[in-house]
Amino acid sequence: MTIEIRGPLELPAAREDIALQTADGLTLVGELALPEAHTPVATLVTLHPLPTAGGFMDSHILRKAAARLPALADLGVLRFNTRGTTSPRGTSDGAFDGGAAEQFDVAAAMDFVRERALPRPWLVGWSFGTELALKYGREHDIEGIILLSPPLHRATEAEVAAWAETDHEVVILVPELDDYLRPKEAADRFASIPHARLIAVEGGKHLWVGESQTRRVLTEIVAAVNPSALPLATHWPTD
Repeated sequence: MTIEIRGPLELPAAREDIALQTADGLTLVGELALPEAHTPVATLVTLHPLPTAGGFMDSHILRKAAARLPALADLGVLRFNTRGTTSPRGTSDGAFDGGAAEQFDVAAAMDFVRERALPRPWLVGWSFGTELALKYGREHDIEGIILLSPPLHRATEAEVAAWAETDHEVVILVPELDDYLRPKEAADRFASIPHARLIAVEGGKHLWVGESQTRRVLTEIVAAVNPSALPLATHWPTD
């Protein structure tokens, strides 16, 4: 017997509530999900959408990545609430700073990855989280960044272009029907990174609502990070 993998279904994993300590003295709450019985092939460090618009560590794509990808793709998934953000896990210290002091939050997550010796870290940002990845990701030892629905409201042209000088992989998922940045404009604004891979998602929307969009996003993440795990299973044994 099997059950279809969709919605809130949580597959087996080793899950741990964690706390991150920032250089400016804050404690951020989060969760680490790892494959149940072995070391992950790679690690996703997720950066959530705008907290003032309802974004948090449980925003659905990030929650589903943590629920599914340790089992389906041998990936570790680190989620956390940036400063001042609340979720069922709790509230992180501090207050939202528009993406400025959040550089310390990104650094705290990467410090945790280094302390735990988690392999092959990638930053996965969604909406506001893409701004943090673009602005601060180059400072850290990562394999690459995956940007979901980047609005490019905060990252400057210079900050974007600086990625051309790195060998970090840059993967950009742009929904066809995005509220802020659509594929044609995105191609122009990311043209300064010659090695970036921009994926226009037909029918996609900024919030990636629906199981088909969720599966597309998770598939593209795994295609970048651990392609040998594709295609992702759509059913899970129940006995």
